[in-house]
Amino acid sequence: MSFSASDQRGPVDLGPLGLEIELLAPPGNSREDLAKAIARHHGGNVRRFFHPQGEPSKAPNTPFFENLTLGFAVEDAEGRLLAQCVDDLTLQDDLDRRHPPRPGWYRIVSDDSRMLHLTMRQADPTAPLETVLQPIAGLFGTQVEEGVAGMRRVADVTGAPIVLGATLPGERERPCELITPPIASDHLHQVETLLGLALELGFTVPAEGAIHIHFDGAPLCHPVTVAHLVRFFSAHGEALKDHFGTNPRCRRLGGWPPELLEFVSYPGFLALDWEGAREQLIELKLTKYCDFNLRNLVLPLPDKHTFEVRILPVWLDAVKILEAATVFAGILGWAKDHAGGGLKPVPEDLSGFLNLQPQP
Repeated sequence: MSFSASDQRGPVDLGPLGLEIELLAPPGNSREDLAKAIARHHGGNVRRFFHPQGEPSKAPNTPFFENLTLGFAVEDAEGRLLAQCVDDLTLQDDLDRRHPPRPGWYRIVSDDSRMLHLTMRQADPTAPLETVLQPIAGLFGTQVEEGVAGMRRVADVTGAPIVLGATLPGERERPCELITPPIASDHLHQVETLLGLALELGFTVPAEGAIHIHFDGAPLCHPVTVAHLVRFFSAHGEALKDHFGTNPRCRRLGGWPPELLEFVSYPGFLALDWEGAREQLIELKLTKYCDFNLRNLVLPLPDKHTFEVRILPVWLDAVKILEAATVFAGILGWAKDHAGGGLKPVPEDLSGFLNLQPQP
């Protein structure tokens, strides 16, 4: 089956496609088990690494905590990345916090993302909690302090906190965000293989689960294309969520800043080159935690220059996932088509527009 099709609207090619599929390991298993299963299937290896992510904090004067959690990268025999199995802190409702922490698993926390980036470069992710922060303490000329429940803390010579290491709450090893590198071809087979391995191990859909799809950002770097995207999803975003059945328990969704729609419609914005448009969009301080993530497009991160769709529920069916990807690829194709140089009207009839999209 091909997921590059055409009809009167022309070809729709998924191109390089990155997926993030949120899963839940059965009790007693972990995301590491899925990583090992993928590695066995491909004759590859598993590499443990620190995965950065953030979460809101309840601590006074500290609105946000940055975390390093344990992730597992699967590489083939030549060292090429096949998948990553990482934690997702939004997946919580299925977990029993009273369960004893999994031996050897921990996270590293700070209120300063710079300290965690330093930790990622200096600390060994395979080291145990008891010693993992020693290189960081050495950089600051201090010692690792031991606290309650095996906690480890590093402060500078003034006592100001740098990083903290702690065991995980119960069952925190079960959440698994399965992340693929960009899939350039044979999409169906590759996604079916990954999901099949997860299903064989008993992985299920988390209560708050979602699928995120990343499309290559390079072809979208044009002010008119961005304006088309913003206008289309502003008009039809809620209807698309109804169409695909967005999980109501999914966290970190929402709309763009209300000023974005008017901002991208100004003739002055549309006349800019991409670099000028990008600089102006950066001033809006866009967040990734919304229905359609423009932040990675405007402020490209290493290896993640993408447009991200975040509204999809978790399906354990590769065909459904790629059917949805085809719909959004069609919308992106519409947005990129501005041969006349200016804005074109957004289709009013979403159902009619979707019916014109090629079927995989």
